[in-house]
Amino acid sequence: MGEGAAWPRQRIGTTVDAQGRGRAGDIDPADQWVLNPDTGEYELRLGSSAPQSPVPGPRAARARNSGTTRVRTEAPAGARGPRGARPAPGGDAGDGGTEIPGPRRRRSPEPEPAARRGRRPVKKKSKAKKVLAWTAGGTALLLVAAGGAGYLYLKHLEGNLSSTDVGSAAKNGFAKDEAFNILIIGTDKRTGKGNAGYGDQGSVGHADTNILLHVAKDRSNATALSIPRDLIVDVPDCPTKQPDGTTKVVPGTENTRFNTSLGQEGRDAGCTMRTVQAITGIAPDHFMMVDFNAVKTLTTAVGGVDVCVAHAVNDKDSHLNLPAGKSTIEGEQALAFVRTRHSWGNQGDLDRIKVQQQFMGSLMRQMSSGDTLTNPAKVLDLAEAATKALTVDQGIKSAGTLKDIALELKRVPPKNISFVTVPVLDNPADGVVHKTVIVNPNAAPAVFDAIKGDVSFTEVKREQRAAKDAAAARLKGSRSGPADVRVRILNGGAPAGSAQAELNWLQNSAGVLKSENAGNAPAPLEKTTVEYAPDQAPQARELAALMGLPGSALKPGASVTNSQGLPAMTLTLGKDFKGAGVSLTAPSKAPKVDSQSTADQVKCAS
Repeated sequence: MGEGAAWPRQRIGTTVDAQGRGRAGDIDPADQWVLNPDTGEYELRLGSSAPQSPVPGPRAARARNSGTTRVRTEAPAGARGPRGARPAPGGDAGDGGTEIPGPRRRRSPEPEPAARRGRRPVKKKSKAKKVLAWTAGGTALLLVAAGGAGYLYLKHLEGNLSSTDVGSAAKNGFAKDEAFNILIIGTDKRTGKGNAGYGDQGSVGHADTNILLHVAKDRSNATALSIPRDLIVDVPDCPTKQPDGTTKVVPGTENTRFNTSLGQEGRDAGCTMRTVQAITGIAPDHFMMVDFNAVKTLTTAVGGVDVCVAHAVNDKDSHLNLPAGKSTIEGEQALAFVRTRHSWGNQGDLDRIKVQQQFMGSLMRQMSSGDTLTNPAKVLDLAEAATKALTVDQGIKSAGTLKDIALELKRVPPKNISFVTVPVLDNPADGVVHKTVIVNPNAAPAVFDAIKGDVSFTEVKREQRAAKDAAAARLKGSRSGPADVRVRILNGGAPAGSAQAELNWLQNSAGVLKSENAGNAPAPLEKTTVEYAPDQAPQARELAALMGLPGSALKPGASVTNSQGLPAMTLTLGKDFKGAGVSLTAPSKAPKVDSQSTADQVKCAS
């Protein structure tokens, strides 16, 4: 083949080396490529049996009787094909014509020279093992399990996904070197096979289960914050894209259940994202939405999920039927497990949330276990099930982005993945019948601040906190007086008017008279920063102390000149700016939350 020529689409079999099983005779398994006349594609043939017809679909590609898993891939241009491959008559390898691999039989071994006798033969890693490692390497926790089965297969998985254009509510793309927040939404929509009999058949798909997953910048920890569906909130005005490409603003609603932020009046997932930000002050970067089928297909794909119940359960509403103790559930029983309310605690949604968190921890453990990662059939089934179950925003609807998210999630140890719930109080407006809840104004802000400050709810290793310790060290040292602080203020993503409001506060309340409003920053920033020259470090420390800035906000650099031509620091107010005079210092330790747990813990639902 000439340079740049491309091989036709192939089927690569990930299986045990046929030579090692005594089925291949004297044929090199690497040379056993045959043309399937039914499809016109090439397959790696193991053993002396006739070529197998491919089974359509990655999941159906499992051939359990033969121990073979096939992954449909496409080699890049210029790649070499099977050894001995030659163009078929009338075909041109460079334009995608048919290639016929030429099987070679092993030649009889010649006697080894005496000098080489006794050497241990070098063991070649089988192609099967290479493909298995490649496939398993990309499996991720939770709902993203795309894997690394090659570019073409990832594009196939991408085709499984559904997406919603939520406009500015979601970011465009994904940054590997930043903390990120993904809002996971489980809807109560009854679409899909076998789901019509579940309760409200006419539901438009409300936000029934809601988890804001925060993954720390250093990937040492993650926090899954559950938001009760019956939480009373103010849903903001929501711009929503219409089928004809226009945008319609759905008016907001005050004092309504959180679950109506999706589906009601045509609201999309972007509205749920905006509602989460209004409640917590945390802006979700992206969303992933699933329906009833996701639980059924994901649990079946991994071969079942282990759960534990403190007492036998036979719930006629959800159809959950389990004996006391441990059970392995999948499909319909798994869905019943996460849906039932009447079997746990006070039979309300808060106790169901605890059980759902336990279930998710078990699912994470199963998805990341050796039994799953070393089983190519499970990996493929999981990838298929996960992508078919997901609806995502357009910012992450790409093969490469999903793979990046998967690999970043996989870096977080399960023992440092915390499950917490928004602290709430019974809604006094309900009277004695407590059907809804409100945010606990005393306990919730500390939880939200910890997540915004990238603070773990678990203990992490000291070396993983080194960067934060180094940032904190910038606050140590001498400080100048407020009257000596010279600073220019830029608005870099804070609400309009913030730079002037901060200037007024610094001059009138903090005594920083050598300050001025310098307008808008060249680009928005997520975090507020103070850039200063080395000889301005005492001024930077003083400004940080006055404003309540963390050490990470101090950025050593070069000074600039102010409107009088004098050297000055630059204060850029980022999207995290809370208001003039409001501290931005993140807590050093996360608060304790009732019933919090981690993904590595095994608990029994009660």
